[in-house]
Amino acid sequence: MPTDTANSFGEFDLIERYFSRHKTPDLSEQNSAEGSINFLLGVGDDCALLSPPMLGDVLAVTTDMLVEGRHFLPGADPEKLAHKCLAVNLSDLAAMGAKPIAFTLSLALPKINEPWLEKFSNGLYALADTYHCKLIGGDTTSGPLTISITAFGEVNPREALRRSGAVANDDIWISNVVGDARLALGHLRGEWPLKPEVLKRTQARMDTPTARVALGLALRQVANSAIDISDGLLGDLRHILKASKLNAQVLIDDVPVSKDLADSSLELKRLCSLKGGDDYELCFTAPEFNREIIEGISKSLDIKLTRIGKVTSATDTFGNIELFDGDKQLLDKELTSRYLGSFDHFKRN
Repeated sequence: MPTDTANSFGEFDLIERYFSRHKTPDLSEQNSAEGSINFLLGVGDDCALLSPPMLGDVLAVTTDMLVEGRHFLPGADPEKLAHKCLAVNLSDLAAMGAKPIAFTLSLALPKINEPWLEKFSNGLYALADTYHCKLIGGDTTSGPLTISITAFGEVNPREALRRSGAVANDDIWISNVVGDARLALGHLRGEWPLKPEVLKRTQARMDTPTARVALGLALRQVANSAIDISDGLLGDLRHILKASKLNAQVLIDDVPVSKDLADSSLELKRLCSLKGGDDYELCFTAPEFNREIIEGISKSLDIKLTRIGKVTSATDTFGNIELFDGDKQLLDKELTSRYLGSFDHFKRN
């Protein structure tokens, strides 16, 4: 689709210069030394050509669209923005236990800005190369700045970490810490002030999240279900519970947070860690007898993994979460309702 621009540097020049690194791969090239996908044709034709996964595996496919002013602030650093756009897709693959193999990129641009594109493509390829994930196609057009990525992974369907796989009495786990991205966003929106050094640390979590790909792969055959935390911990956990037709109990003051957030008021800490989004950590459930294995995964990957509650059985209704404070006292309905809300693109938040 041609871009509507008076600039002599057009759509196909843009693609050729900034996004054609994998345009003509060798016919025998594989995703990695252990990969099973052959890339027969990449960027530059009407379609990419990929061979099927190895026998028994399936393709995992995820798409995320990020819009300026909605998902990222106007004037965002293009290198960091590219990282985030790809990372959120890799995070979805991680939550499924899928190994990344390739992605497509679609860009709507207000105008062709070559310095911006140079930085954007550098950030994109830096993360893609980390996970041996190839850009194999996409589209460009003129319009408000919008970035859409579709990522492909491979996973054995018997090992895929579905949301519907949780089992009553499963432990609920979370990786690393949550809430920093929301803490930084609140400062940038003028909701609360942060010291410059605190903003620098927390904004890094918002701008350049880490996709927990290695953790997702390690949790196959260990966890029963998983989800990445994009719209808020409790809201995303409810997706698991609804899909699995179960309920849960969560110790909200056991939810791991950074020192920066721990130093905030109790209410701010809870709001950011329980309903804040853009963390892209993994929340997963696993049987109690796998605790030692999970602790071993935590040590081997050097990722903090914390148990924050239990999955409980459901009768007439499901998707409900009982919240307990640090003294293991059940929160009242008003506080529970306040903390259970998560981000929704079509509601006021």
